[in-house]
Amino acid sequence: MKTKAMKWLTSVPVAIAVAVSLAACGAGAGQPSGTPSDALAGSDQQALDKYTTAEVTPLDKVDKAALGLITPGTITVGTLSDAPPNIFIDPSGKFTGYDNELLRAIAAKLDLKVEFKATGFASLLSQVQNKQFDVGSSSISTTDARRKTVGFTNGYDFGYMAVVAKTDATIKGFKDLTKDTRIAVVQGTVQDDYVTNTLQIEPVRFENYNTAYANVKNGQVDAWVAPSQQATGQVKDGDNTVIAESVVNTQNFTAYAVNAENKALIDALNSGLDAVIADGTWSKLTKEWYPDRETPETWTPGSKAVTVPKS
Repeated sequence: MKTKAMKWLTSVPVAIAVAVSLAACGAGAGQPSGTPSDALAGSDQQALDKYTTAEVTPLDKVDKAALGLITPGTITVGTLSDAPPNIFIDPSGKFTGYDNELLRAIAAKLDLKVEFKATGFASLLSQVQNKQFDVGSSSISTTDARRKTVGFTNGYDFGYMAVVAKTDATIKGFKDLTKDTRIAVVQGTVQDDYVTNTLQIEPVRFENYNTAYANVKNGQVDAWVAPSQQATGQVKDGDNTVIAESVVNTQNFTAYAVNAENKALIDALNSGLDAVIADGTWSKLTKEWYPDRETPETWTPGSKAVTVPKS
């Protein structure tokens, strides 16, 4: 069943570069953890609470001079250019999407500018930890394995995982993925970890979402295990593809990545996040970018002290 089209689809460039190489990417910082972790096990809010802060620093107490930014007064952000509705470049050349617009709103609360730079997901976390970027914005699921590389803010979103296949394929969901299935994933993602370590299937790894999806369209792979948001951004009428199944994944919330030693910046971003939740901006952006999505009752954004306003 096709997912309903969202308003941002009309602003996404339609050109897709087709990759025909099926060679798996080499080892690196973005590789799966090697530890089985069932990303579809369901909500684990209680376990996640050990990472969620009890409260945040008041905005007027944030010391901007202590944030360790690459450029004082500006947050330099590594992000992707091809993953709508979360992170992408619109036809005017602007970095936008849910994650990036939310980060802009958070930065505004801190009276900071934001400069976005495109990169690949497989290298993003190591680039943040090596201080090439102050922040990583890419719908990053906060797994324990990733916490060994970088620090994270409190959560601002939860995830879905999807299976994308040809419309007439026998693959109708996760249960149909077998060792004989050629499964595309983006290297270093939670989906890569899920296919590799939970399903125990060696996937076909790609560097970005465009090429992973293109290989489903041209039949080079049988299915793509993807974040549901990105699957929705790629699958269009006339592609002869379908989102066969979409399942909530709240085992790991989504957050911004920050150098693990830069607690001051993590704390400041948490303060800004709580502020945009409290004033309704988070709800407004969520409704704007995900008009047909309902937030699970088992999950809430920000610190434990903030409350999402009732609509």
